[in-house]
Amino acid sequence: MMCVAGMVLALAVLPARAQDANGRVLSLDDCRQMAISSNKNLDQQRAKLEMAGYDRKIAAANYFPKISAVGTYQHTWGDFSLVDESKIPQFGPGMANLQNAYNERIDALTQLVNSNSLIAAAIAADPKVAGLVNTLTSVEANSAIAGIGLSIDQAIDETVHPDISDIYLGTISIQQPLFVGGKIIAANRMAKYAEELARYEYDGNYDAILIDVDQAYWQVVSVANKKKLAESYSQLLHKMQGNVELSVKEGVATEADALTVKVKCNEADMTLTKATNGLVLAKMLLCKQIGLPLDTGIKLLDEELEVVPVPEDEPEKSVEEIWAARSETKRLDLARKIYHEKTNIARADMLPTVALTGNYLIMNPNMNHGFQNEFGRHWAAGVMVSIPLFHGTEALQKTRKAKAEERIYQNKYDDACELIEMQVTQLRQQRKEAIDRLEMANSNLESADENLRIATLGQEAGVVDVNTALGAQTAWLKAHSECIDAGIELQLNNSRLKAALGNYTSDIELADNKE
Repeated sequence: MMCVAGMVLALAVLPARAQDANGRVLSLDDCRQMAISSNKNLDQQRAKLEMAGYDRKIAAANYFPKISAVGTYQHTWGDFSLVDESKIPQFGPGMANLQNAYNERIDALTQLVNSNSLIAAAIAADPKVAGLVNTLTSVEANSAIAGIGLSIDQAIDETVHPDISDIYLGTISIQQPLFVGGKIIAANRMAKYAEELARYEYDGNYDAILIDVDQAYWQVVSVANKKKLAESYSQLLHKMQGNVELSVKEGVATEADALTVKVKCNEADMTLTKATNGLVLAKMLLCKQIGLPLDTGIKLLDEELEVVPVPEDEPEKSVEEIWAARSETKRLDLARKIYHEKTNIARADMLPTVALTGNYLIMNPNMNHGFQNEFGRHWAAGVMVSIPLFHGTEALQKTRKAKAEERIYQNKYDDACELIEMQVTQLRQQRKEAIDRLEMANSNLESADENLRIATLGQEAGVVDVNTALGAQTAWLKAHSECIDAGIELQLNNSRLKAALGNYTSDIELADNKE
């Protein structure tokens, strides 16, 4: 009892702003929308859904050709030779010996002419022949022939030793896959399933948040009604206390009766204090759920209701329709499909791949023209085929692993379907029980109200003793409290049943439907 009293005193000093009855008036839909817009977990799920959309677009990019451009510059030091220099002939020295051989031939010819007097006389008699002989004997071709040899040697040296100290290279390549074993198609399907999976994870969190908000909202309504009930009960007891005190003075009641009523009044006041502080805490919890500061003064639209409304029954659905609507089964089915596509991707690693290739190359030195220091261009196109031969059965083991994972999620899917069917059946049964309980509570409430009226009149007339009147008031309090609990339980059951049937529609789904 001391512990309870200490808690009550602690709650009594909560900030007054949290108990402001003139704050914002919020409906259940308002609270739901505020919770959805402020929930950090849902915001993270939206980011994951956005990322999954990008992954899907990344996978779709594999259908298109890949085009890349590369440019390089390189400076090198040292001399390069295209052939072995020891095998390169030298023309300069050999060409220099041609003059000596020529002179020897001319000297021999001159001696032959001079040795024959007739030939010598004939040459001397003809000026043209004499001039030709003089010209032949005076020819000096040594420098010219040596120059030719040196030019030949220089040309060979430049050819064998190209200037490639500065190398420029640029290339543009294109590659278009033609067949990769179905890997691109499987990857695109898997990315699409992953995006849908992120979407259904968002829907599952969305439903959970709505259930939490509904519970916090109706908890506030419940505590608010019980606070009003505690106020009415306290007023009844205080009124009865005044009547008993008058009866004691008139001698028709005893001091024990007065003490009994006084104890009940104190208990009623304590109950009222607990209800008041409980309402503050319930509103703080709701503020936390909807993203408001804990001490925000709020008032609920249903807070002043005399009777908690009975929600409409959810439409009947077949088991198959429920499975198709639940985010849990959708996620498990998508996970199974994802691992099926992983099986296809692993199997594709064992199949050949075919791709078209094309390249445009620009380079300096130009190999098209003897390594000249100018830019040259090349075009190239072809087909690339890659055939895996042996990789230690790696791809085969990956395929088997993916198939095993697919079976796991198929089993999880089957188990989830059974659990969902049990959950829906249980919630529907609980709804029937809550309706029966509410009907009995309303019936008991009518009896308790009438009993209290008769007991109050009898106690005031002195024909009903205090204990009987107190018993009638206690029964009245219990009947009203049970009626409130039954109505709130029916509302909470309806929220859980609606989620179990997959009838909640997330904001993303609503946006998709509008499109």
